[in-house]
Amino acid sequence: MTQQIQLDPMVNKTGDVWHAFLKGDFVDMLYGYKFDGKFSPQEGHYYDSSRILLDPYAKAVISRGEYGALGPSGNCWPPMAGMVPSSDNEFDWEGDLPLRYSQKDLIIYEMHIRGFTKHDSSQTNFPGTYLGAVEKLDHLKELGVNCIELMPCQEFNELEYFSYNSVLGDYNTIGLWKVKVVFVRPNEMNFWGYSTVSYFSPMIRYSSAGIRNCGRDAINEIKILIREAHKRGIEVIMDIVFNHTAEGNEQGPILSFRGVDNSVYYMLAPKGEFYNYSGCGNTFNCNHPVVRQFILDCLRYWVVEMHVDGFRFDLASIMTRSSSLWDAVNVYGNLIEGDSLTTGTPLGSPPLVDIISNDPVLRGVKLIAEAWDAGGLYQVGKFPHWGVWSEWNGQYRDIVRQFIKGTAGFSGAFAQCLCGSPNLYQEGGKPWNSINFVCAHDGFTLADLVMYNDKHNLSNGEDNNDGENHNNSWNCGQEGEFVSLPVKKLRKRQMQNFFLCLMVSQGVPMIYMGDEYGHTKGGNNNTYCHDNYVNYFRWDRKEESSSDLFRFCRLMTKFRQECESLGLDDFPTADRLQWHGHLPGIPDWSETSRFVAFSLIDSVKREIYVAFNTSHLPVMVMLPERPGYRWEPMVDTSKAAPFDFLSDNIPERATAIQQYAHFLDANLYPMLSYSSIILLLSPDS
Repeated sequence: MTQQIQLDPMVNKTGDVWHAFLKGDFVDMLYGYKFDGKFSPQEGHYYDSSRILLDPYAKAVISRGEYGALGPSGNCWPPMAGMVPSSDNEFDWEGDLPLRYSQKDLIIYEMHIRGFTKHDSSQTNFPGTYLGAVEKLDHLKELGVNCIELMPCQEFNELEYFSYNSVLGDYNTIGLWKVKVVFVRPNEMNFWGYSTVSYFSPMIRYSSAGIRNCGRDAINEIKILIREAHKRGIEVIMDIVFNHTAEGNEQGPILSFRGVDNSVYYMLAPKGEFYNYSGCGNTFNCNHPVVRQFILDCLRYWVVEMHVDGFRFDLASIMTRSSSLWDAVNVYGNLIEGDSLTTGTPLGSPPLVDIISNDPVLRGVKLIAEAWDAGGLYQVGKFPHWGVWSEWNGQYRDIVRQFIKGTAGFSGAFAQCLCGSPNLYQEGGKPWNSINFVCAHDGFTLADLVMYNDKHNLSNGEDNNDGENHNNSWNCGQEGEFVSLPVKKLRKRQMQNFFLCLMVSQGVPMIYMGDEYGHTKGGNNNTYCHDNYVNYFRWDRKEESSSDLFRFCRLMTKFRQECESLGLDDFPTADRLQWHGHLPGIPDWSETSRFVAFSLIDSVKREIYVAFNTSHLPVMVMLPERPGYRWEPMVDTSKAAPFDFLSDNIPERATAIQQYAHFLDANLYPMLSYSSIILLLSPDS
């Protein structure tokens, strides 16, 4: 049964707020809105009283219940409605409280819910779901991460651009009828989820329950994931997309915001055109007072009701741009003389970022900005942070990739990265303002970074024109997965070099899902559209490499957590940090240098010595003199496992150390090409 309730502005409106009081049993009831008004796109209005719109504040979106399954009559966009919240749906948090780790102590793991357990080798009871991820949380605990960054888990439409993929010979989805349909952008499926339909609703089809119980069971499943992660000492951060919505440009669907008040929720030009700073057709009007309050309400909901520990803001620079119809009265409530800005102008003190940074609920959670957008605004090192924001440090990624693969001229910049990028963050900032990463969801995986010189994106259906062309990658001599044994060994060494660098750098390290075992996407650096093995975590391959790369990664994360000096709250100074070259205390910052080494005083380990040789030639390193002590090897990426990391439980550890005694007695250490080492200071017996 469907009932339509007309609202009377004399009875049901207070100020700008419409309201109604209803009595009855709402347990299995859904709702939507209709808005009457002018349909005039050239004036920015898309009112249409014949359409049922989704409430922007809907707590669960009810539509298709099964991931990848088309709606009635093969519809990719079947009608959507909101679940009426019920006070009877109490969730047992079992005493869960925020972990509140210091930002400097985080080791972040970027994870895709469906991709994490969808592969058959996961052997989970609920593959590709929140509950499936719960079954594999112990893997993350073993790896040593203490924070998950979930790729978008708010309601989106994975069939937004669904169609047949001629390269892979499938529809990039599960359980679909073979119906060919022509779409604006062919051969795509929205796997990553960066196209939000509803911000308050979790992605219903990431749950095993689907739309059962009007989505309430789905809400409880993501709560179970967060609760169980907290039990294991793992925080949960949401990747959230406030830069655009799934409604696209003027040719896009009218689902919610556009039909509610298009001119408020989106940045519009004078004739109703959509500004496109997101690169996805529209731009959310973040600094408009109504939109700003909506975003604040949403973030608070996820923290208070869902217990998330923070947010990573996709294309966060859009949140610093002035809104449509920007003026001081519109934003601040009073006129400021001379205040007139073009829509989209970057603001020094953007109201939205200001209010989030100073909100009593949100100031205490993790706030991470992707400090750029598709409109050319690049704010890495300059995002307004109010002392609480961190940034994805894209400069760290680019510099580290260049130096580790042996490009000349990057030794000084690489040293800055090791120190937490003080060139970017020292003025009013901290090392933890830098989220350090070598790989993320967009771009090459760690394995592909050392396997491919060029992107191989034909399977995306865009003639290899999509994705980044400048990847700073090196295939180690041969392109592709099937190569000679010497090339394979060099690639493994390079992956370890990257991971070691990540773990010994000041700032916050972030690992991309699958890099811990060397997941490859076949050289595809833009896999947003693949719901298949390309994006699925391969648990069988993780087990195959458990004595090799995965072992190295988990031991390196453990080492970082044990060292007091590798997660400093302030940038290291000469009181504890000393730079070295081939000779101690004489670093080489020349344009031709491919060697960087440093020693760091540590209250737990006494002192550690770290060196990177990214030359194609071996080198003999003279170590710094420490009277009464001697250096002992712990990590050497040129060695075969398990001798690449000499953990205490290796039976032949003493023998392996003894083999280097004649070098260490002379305070020397031989380094092979493309290798890195960590030495520890111990009493000279």
